[in-house]
Amino acid sequence: QVQLVESGGGLVQAGGSLRLSCAASGRTFVTYGMGWFRRAPGKEREFVATISASGGVRNYADSVKGRFTISRDNAKNTVYLQMNSLKPEDTAVYYCAARDAGSSWSASSYDYWGQGTQVTVSS
Repeated sequence: QVQLVESGGGLVQAGGSLRLSCAASGRTFVTYGMGWFRRAPGKEREFVATISASGGVRNYADSVKGRFTISRDNAKNTVYLQMNSLKPEDTAVYYCAARDAGSSWSASSYDYWGQGTQVTVSS
């Protein structure tokens, strides 16, 4: 079992930055592909970013490419999402997820999910 706990959400003005963290329990974190997803009010959950177990492969949704950066520290069992140049349309609950395989943009392929952290971007 893997437990995931997100933190770092909050209220920020458009153009600002936030860094989300996702702390994972379990000794096998180093073998897990990790992803960030988000759900905006009234919308479906959508893929944001993913990173492979080693950190060597990273992929992003087109809507965040160039603004968001996913990274991980396997020594700390933590994955991060650095969010810059935030826009009101980035407002959502952000979730991290883990899968016992490589990186993936598909939410259905993930085995474990955190509770989510709210990000609100004001205009």
